[in-house]
Amino acid sequence: MKRPTQHDVARMAGVSRATVSYVLNDQDGGRIPISAETRQRVLDAIADLGYEVDARAQALRSGETKTIGVLLPLYENPFFWQMLVGISAEAEAHGYSLLLAHNPLTPEQENQSIRELAEQRVDGLIMLIGFKQLSEQVTAQLKRSARPIVEISGSLSEFDYVHQGYGAGTLALMAHLLELGHQRIGFVYGVDVPEQGYDRLEAYRQSLANAGLPYDDSLVIRCGQRLEDGYRATLELLKRADRPTALLTINDLQGIAALRAAADLGLRVPADVSIASFDNIPFASYSVPRLTTVTGSPEQNGRDAVRLLLRRLAEPNWAPEVIESGWQLIVRESTGPAPISR
Repeated sequence: MKRPTQHDVARMAGVSRATVSYVLNDQDGGRIPISAETRQRVLDAIADLGYEVDARAQALRSGETKTIGVLLPLYENPFFWQMLVGISAEAEAHGYSLLLAHNPLTPEQENQSIRELAEQRVDGLIMLIGFKQLSEQVTAQLKRSARPIVEISGSLSEFDYVHQGYGAGTLALMAHLLELGHQRIGFVYGVDVPEQGYDRLEAYRQSLANAGLPYDDSLVIRCGQRLEDGYRATLELLKRADRPTALLTINDLQGIAALRAAADLGLRVPADVSIASFDNIPFASYSVPRLTTVTGSPEQNGRDAVRLLLRRLAEPNWAPEVIESGWQLIVRESTGPAPISR
């Protein structure tokens, strides 16, 4: 069936096509002197015919697409999907749709994905950066694009950004473990590049130093992001004769893998070893035991990123802006007093 056009609407309403266009683009009135009766005839014809505005043609005329490009890390971690929930809800509330692109697992692929997304017809970009190793060429291309760009990142940015950091949260988590009497604390550092969790590692070191405890690099197991990586790293730490009495893991997914590793070794959590992590993904409150974790504000971060983008669209010369993400320590069942002896 042929899709109705503005000409069809004009014919049914007994007006010119220009009048139809004026009504569609100025429905609140004021700029074009169209009587209320004429406006209503046009609106009735639109409803009767089921006419829909061609969004692509409208975008070409106005230069606006009402679409936001989003670069989303290709990780197992649902923390990033929680951010996407916030981005989607805030964008929809302002009449925008999303164009998603996955951020692959190498810096080279990340740069390629950003280049490809920047070439799409979108009004602006939100980038959930995994590696933060943008090439000079890609950075220059993004700046030349003249589109608003917002990052959600744990490091500094050339653009507006929401700073998702866990340094202060790590200090609070370490203070919690130290207060429980733990002095030998391991760290499952499951990142693909150090920049992804460096704020946590530095806070871990700082906390030990502040407590007068030595930093033992052998207690920091560097591994990949996958659940299996976290599982094997935890086994390595907990099989030692002088195993740690508590573990940090880089995120809740690896915390869940650590719980499994401890159970497979016949260790009780937290009686034999405490385990704590980051992100507060939904699974963290359903694991056995429930995970102690530091939560960020992923959904709020997503909403804030959209708000920064919309402000930049409205006021291109606004000073660069940074929004600091909040955090909260959530103490659950997976942490307890350090065992007196083994």
